[in-house]
Amino acid sequence: MRTGAYVWGIACCSRPSTISQSGGSAALLKGHVLPPASLLGSLQPFFSPLSFAFTEHQASRRGLQLHCLGILRSVGRGQSRTPRAFPLPLGEMSNPDVEKMPAKQAVVDNQHHGSPDSLDHSNEEVGIVNKSAPLVRDLRNRHMQMIAIGGAIGAGLFVGSGNALHTGGPASLVICYTIIGVMLLFTTQALAEMAVLFPVNGAFYTYVVRFVDPSWGFAMGWDYAISWLTVLPFELIAAAITIRFWREDLSPSVWIAPFLVILIIIQIFGVRGYGEVEFVLSVIKIMACVGFIIVGIVINTGGTGGQGYLGATYWRDPGAFQNGFNGFAGVFVIAAFAFGGTELVGLAAAESNDPRRSIPLATKQVFWRIFFFYVVNLFIVGLIVRSDDKRLLGSSSADTKASPFVLALEDAGIRVLPHIMNGVITLAVISVANSCTFGSTRTMQALAERGMAPKLLAYVDKRGRPLVCVIIQLAFGLLAFIGESADSGKVFSWLLALSALSYFFVWGSICLAHIRFRAAWKLQGYSLDLIPYKPTLGVVGSYIGLGLNMLCLIATFYSALYPSPDATPDVEYFFQQYLAAFVVIPLYLGWKIYSRDWRLYVPLRDIDLKTGARTLDPDAEPEKKGNWFMRVVRGLF
Repeated sequence: MRTGAYVWGIACCSRPSTISQSGGSAALLKGHVLPPASLLGSLQPFFSPLSFAFTEHQASRRGLQLHCLGILRSVGRGQSRTPRAFPLPLGEMSNPDVEKMPAKQAVVDNQHHGSPDSLDHSNEEVGIVNKSAPLVRDLRNRHMQMIAIGGAIGAGLFVGSGNALHTGGPASLVICYTIIGVMLLFTTQALAEMAVLFPVNGAFYTYVVRFVDPSWGFAMGWDYAISWLTVLPFELIAAAITIRFWREDLSPSVWIAPFLVILIIIQIFGVRGYGEVEFVLSVIKIMACVGFIIVGIVINTGGTGGQGYLGATYWRDPGAFQNGFNGFAGVFVIAAFAFGGTELVGLAAAESNDPRRSIPLATKQVFWRIFFFYVVNLFIVGLIVRSDDKRLLGSSSADTKASPFVLALEDAGIRVLPHIMNGVITLAVISVANSCTFGSTRTMQALAERGMAPKLLAYVDKRGRPLVCVIIQLAFGLLAFIGESADSGKVFSWLLALSALSYFFVWGSICLAHIRFRAAWKLQGYSLDLIPYKPTLGVVGSYIGLGLNMLCLIATFYSALYPSPDATPDVEYFFQQYLAAFVVIPLYLGWKIYSRDWRLYVPLRDIDLKTGARTLDPDAEPEKKGNWFMRVVRGLF
């Protein structure tokens, strides 16, 4: 029977014009043995994607025959066991935003023929591409790993942590960064599940539009894009200020133009340039973090300098907490700004050459980055730097002389290491500026592709570069020259007010999108076994992440009203801390009015779970879950 089916498949493939695009695939998926007379009609749906991908473009007969054999072998395997429900027949991919792939892109690599992943790869390789978003899948697994580990290690950790230490004390520093880290661990795992299943352009913004509400997705997309647009000039001036560690006689503006030129050069090489630069800079930052931990332990135990053994001295005097609950709550916004960029792994899914493998691996690295590079480093900082040190007050202006990492090395009497650490901080700031150009441009391009931004922003050249969006982002970088004005401090305070708090809205929306995705998946009768990657705690982790985001927003609101125990509410300070909330609301209501879609959310039954999905092979053996301990270990490692 199978031999006859193979012969029929080869004969049919030799005449692709006879392959029909109609019909259903349920009969084959049930695993019944069909008689030869009915085999032709039942197999027609499997060849519908081949019809539109190959009929119009004269593909080689041999390649098409091999692909038919691969499909038929997959069907043959399905007859030996009862397969799980497969919700995504290839003929049901109906999306107005997709078109047939050009002939030169429609050639399927022979290594996939007959493999268990044949059905899975069909969606991506046989003809589903975006009309206006031909982004290049040029990020390799090593790029994704380093983006996850070192992508958000920047001035927020090396410099901004000094302001957090002075505001809340060493205990608040460690606790708040840990809370944000746990929240982000669940958030990135939720994002990874959706990104592996739907590796689409725009990532979390697209998921919010699809699974929650288009208006809320519009607000989140633009809020996220604006936050990266406004962060770039701050990072450029911060990088220029770090040079003053060596040359105080030079104006920071002298270095802004060279740094901006460096970013332009990186953009010339597209997403591959971004990935390579992040790979190199992340390696340097990781080595610096590991080295500081070792040196910090030596300093704390009295191995160098004239301080002697410190132990937990600074936790007792001046104390573990500063400014009471007000100081504790004030650390949350600083921590959010430091962790900003963690979600870039999901945003890069559309340009990863193997999202199913690279995204889960990159997500698991988030745990180590949070624990090792943030919590451990900041714990050591709290042991060797006094929280009441007046020099820490300058850390809010990105002055590396106020960096607790640099101060600790200087106080220990080590001459060379402060210069090395300052150089690392300079590279870290440039790395964040590089991430700005990636995060904002991809988000704006995705917004334009969906009709939520001017169509001009949707343009992508042949090398996969959203040039118009890149030009806009780099133009915002020119705002860094405002640093020469007398009121530059106020200007940058307002610019940062648009970014720090917006991360809470974005991360909370990711968790909410995952919760509603899982609810729709269950309601529409699909099996969880079809999802390629699932978080360690499943949807429970998203509930925890959403709850922690809401608590952080409440704590930040309180801190904006009362920054210190004896403070009275100040209008200017409040809006500087909570401005992002007043940007999101007009964006949300504005799109509601424009689109005239008055629904608060997309009904679960109406959520599209088919378009662009890349589920597991229905004939693959289910993964062994094991006990709870092993599930946690696999989730982290």
